[in-house]
Amino acid sequence: MHRHVRPIICPPKCVFHDSYIKREVPVIHPIVNVNRQHIVNVPRHIYQPMTRNVVVDPGYMDPSQCHMNPAQNYMNPAQNNMSPAQNNMSPAQNYMNPAQNNMNPAHGCNRCK
Repeated sequence: MHRHVRPIICPPKCVFHDSYIKREVPVIHPIVNVNRQHIVNVPRHIYQPMTRNVVVDPGYMDPSQCHMNPAQNYMNPAQNNMSPAQNNMSPAQNYMNPAQNNMNPAHGCNRCK
């Protein structure tokens, strides 16, 4: 009674079972190192020494202020390391008054300090 029926055959379905295997591929990342030199302006102080010969008039020295001989305070050109030609000063102009040179006189007079 039942007749045999012919089966219907459908197209096949693919079922994938994936597996993975590692394979290394080189990837190159180039790096460029750049050495940079930056110029920075920095002051360099240069000092130029200058020498001036200045004539200082000692003025009138009252003999009552000092009991010593004022010639003891005289500074001759040989003591100031200059020749008379370089000094351009007369011996009277080389005289240094202790009150003007802010130094104690060589003779130690307390009235002249």
